[in-house]
Amino acid sequence: MTPEFVVILLGLTLVAFLYSSVGHGGASGYLAILSLTSYASMSNEWLKQTAWCLNLVVAAIAFHHYRKAGHHNSSLTIPFIVTSIPAAFLGGMMVVNDVLYDTLLSFILIWAAIRIVQGIGVELENEVKPPSKSIAMSSGVGIGTISGIIGVGGGIFLSPLLILKGWGTAKTVAATSAIFIWVNSFAGLLGVAARGGLNLEVSILGPFTVCVIFGGFVGAKFGAGDSSQYTIRRLLAIVLILAALRRTLGVLGLWV
Repeated sequence: MTPEFVVILLGLTLVAFLYSSVGHGGASGYLAILSLTSYASMSNEWLKQTAWCLNLVVAAIAFHHYRKAGHHNSSLTIPFIVTSIPAAFLGGMMVVNDVLYDTLLSFILIWAAIRIVQGIGVELENEVKPPSKSIAMSSGVGIGTISGIIGVGGGIFLSPLLILKGWGTAKTVAATSAIFIWVNSFAGLLGVAARGGLNLEVSILGPFTVCVIFGGFVGAKFGAGDSSQYTIRRLLAIVLILAALRRTLGVLGLWV
């Protein structure tokens, strides 16, 4: 086990803790960690499939804790999920070239970081103004498609949208994001498998999974409690911006 691999495992554990505390699976964070190491030389297909698998584990843990704490609102969640699943499946079947992938990923990571830092929302349930089903379903299509193409679960898009629109409190948004991320990650993997592009390395995925289980459990339990999300959002934004810079420098040919 090389020093770099140990650092990667520690980084994945931290990312799982940070993301699960706000109901996310962590795909964008895992992509951030991997893109800053020698794994950046792996194909985009390999990277997004690995991120999706880790997403499934952490998002499931996060949803369990938030639902157990009574923060899940199924009437808010279902309209987004119904349309996002087929969209993520189709997105997973698409193959994009490296430059386009890196450009899209950089833009999305930076956008997500800014929205997380700026995120404001309602504090009480009686202040929530839920979206109409048509708006929720159309949003699910857009988020699901992009998530499938990029290789994330969609939480980095859904959470800011729900919070900024006042469609749910931070805790409710976290629960909705967790299950949304899980189903989209699964649909994306199915899309990849449908075109025969599934490429998972158990020898690498195994240690990664053990680390994110630990980080995800601690983070989700922490987030579902009475803790503030302010510090976590700041740290999360830093991780996303670092990853975006890495991918951007790659596109410009300034980072091999």
